[in-house]
Amino acid sequence: MTLSLRQAVGWCAALSACAVLAVPGNVPGLGGDARITLAVFALATCAWIATPVDDTYIALGAGLVLTVTGVISSETLFATLGDATVWLLICAFVLAAAVARSGLAARAAAFLVSGARTVRQLVHLTTAALVATAFAIPATSGRAALALPVFLALAKALADRARLVVALALLFPTVILLSAVATLIGAGAHLITVSVLWETTGEEIGFARWLLFGLPLAIVSSHLAAETVLLTTVRRADRTGPVRITAEQLQAHTEQPVTGPLTPAEARCALLLGTVVVLWCSEPVHHVPPAVVALIGAMVAASPALGTVRLKDALGTVPWSLLLFMAATMAMGGALATSGAARWLVSGLPADGVPPWLFLTVVIVLSTAAHLVLQSRSARSSVLVPLVVAAAGTAGVDPVVAALASTAAAGFCHTLPASAKPVALFADVPDTPTYTPRDLLRLSLVLAPLTAALVLVFALAVWPLLDA
Repeated sequence: MTLSLRQAVGWCAALSACAVLAVPGNVPGLGGDARITLAVFALATCAWIATPVDDTYIALGAGLVLTVTGVISSETLFATLGDATVWLLICAFVLAAAVARSGLAARAAAFLVSGARTVRQLVHLTTAALVATAFAIPATSGRAALALPVFLALAKALADRARLVVALALLFPTVILLSAVATLIGAGAHLITVSVLWETTGEEIGFARWLLFGLPLAIVSSHLAAETVLLTTVRRADRTGPVRITAEQLQAHTEQPVTGPLTPAEARCALLLGTVVVLWCSEPVHHVPPAVVALIGAMVAASPALGTVRLKDALGTVPWSLLLFMAATMAMGGALATSGAARWLVSGLPADGVPPWLFLTVVIVLSTAAHLVLQSRSARSSVLVPLVVAAAGTAGVDPVVAALASTAAAGFCHTLPASAKPVALFADVPDTPTYTPRDLLRLSLVLAPLTAALVLVFALAVWPLLDA
């Protein structure tokens, strides 16, 4: 096997760290559990970076080593699969399967984009529709799969305007990734962040509190990204040029009905989804946990009388590999926080006396660039968030704000087609004009600093006001 320079350097660093940590007395102030945790993390991180081995297999192996060596108990490892947030995600996937089966998503998208009269309106209405899917479809890969047929219908309706189709191809994955921060179920990394904060600080972030922090950022960053896509992809004359897409045009290129009155299944699904989202958002009022609300919604969605999908079929859409990966990385993140390894790692950093804005700037820049090394968003959070939370106290920064800033910044992963699954999915669409790596790089050079600056503004000025 031939290693790239990045992979070779990563492995050398990991093996060197393990060698140092394995020798007792070499690292003052570092206990045995912390040594093992750091060694496991170093090897797991480099395996994620440098090997083709499945990410979930690596994470499970790391969790197993931590359990066998006694750093965490077997109950701790297995309990992560029974965590309420994991159940929330499972039930959300069942609800998503019901939405997809009913055809409601395609109809809602057609309703929005058919109202566009200019290219700019089309782009921003599409953006609004994609942001809304964060409440219905968990995880970015699921949203990308649901949105792909809508994009294909738009691409066929705009077949004579190839550059606009390329812009839409860039827009879909860009908004899907940036708007994931809107909800707790938007990405598996969010569940890891919540778990680490609970293990480390005792701070509990539920669906409603995450929504308060994440939704405004998702809306602003998504529409800012939409303008950036227009500026970097479409000529000035085309940005304000007329466009007319009718629901009938879209219907000609999709099998799901997008015109006419709602079918009974669509009406039931819309009512159920609206009720679930309202109950999620009003958790502080009724105090019913989001996971319980999601389970009730999933049972209704799969019921013989009122449902639109069989439970067996819906459970078949759940990415169990992702859930296992999340459970294992949640255990790893907890071990990094509770063993003292995270605090030891940041103890030598000059965080004491550093201005909060500078600390958050460093966190956001590192988190934004981390996708160039670690492709998995969940892996990035399991490595970065425990360190950020541990260092935040020394820097005088609210750990919740620091963790959210890191997680939100890590949502930027647009530089390469392989940086994220939605980017890879829309980069290779048969018989449809789509973006090249050069288009993606041109967008990233502008969008990366813009989104990083926006997250910094929210962390310094907006979130403290919202949490007051």
